Amino acid sequence: MRGFGFVELEADAEETAAIEALDGAEWMGRDLKVNKAKPRETRSGAGSYGGGRKSYGGSRY
Repeated sequence: MRGFGFVELEADAEETAAIEALDGAEWMGRDLKVNKAKPRETRSGAGSYGGGRKSYGGSRY
């Protein structure tokens, strides 16, 4: 089983303390991996799997 969650803390000191206290800790028989989230990188439209129909050769009628 794999899962994830997000937590927001107001102060940087709280954030650092939580990461240090919980990273590597065991919870329900599993080792936790805790780190600071990074902003998503902007993706270009190239190579994406978009929806919609593609037209090949125009109308038959």
